[in-house]
Amino acid sequence: MIASVSGRVAALTPTTAVVEVGGIGMAVQCAPATLAGLRIGEEAALATSLVVREDSLTLYGFADDDERQVFELLQTASGVGPRLAQAMLAVHSPDALRAAVATGDEKALIAVPGIGKKGAQKLLLELKDRLGEPVGVPVARRGAQAAPSWRDQLHAALVGLGYAPREAEEAVEAVAPQAEAAGATPPVGTLLKAALQTLNRTR
Repeated sequence: MIASVSGRVAALTPTTAVVEVGGIGMAVQCAPATLAGLRIGEEAALATSLVVREDSLTLYGFADDDERQVFELLQTASGVGPRLAQAMLAVHSPDALRAAVATGDEKALIAVPGIGKKGAQKLLLELKDRLGEPVGVPVARRGAQAAPSWRDQLHAALVGLGYAPREAEEAVEAVAPQAEAAGATPPVGTLLKAALQTLNRTR
């Protein structure tokens, strides 16, 4: 298993960071919040989890070991694959997920794209004795609470991809109607793709 990667960030996309490790570019799937903290040309260190399938090897990256551990524990629940587990961590911090499971907070899980009421109830039952108690103050990830937070996360991600702050602000405003139509917790990954399309059309 590849537990971590560290090296220079060679490239960033809306879903992936390419980190140079020993002369090899490692493609690492990351949530928008993790990508927002990376900069092309700068050094980065990511905790990683390698997901092996018959037809693919996919490396998922996280800000720290706690995120990676929770990512792997989430997948022990039936119906939870790596993409859904990553989506859960894109919306909530590890401690916020622990708190949600410990208190039976269905709404917190339903806030994750792809999880409905029945799915949330099932996950609460299956994960109750697996995630453990919160280790700190439970804090939801940016994008899970106040409406302005998705703007901050999207803006940071665009700046991390190399766009000027003013360009990023204009792209955020351009996708605002789409975000508002999505409800209280718009999917930042989808908005990032739409924002990039807007920027490409203006260049």
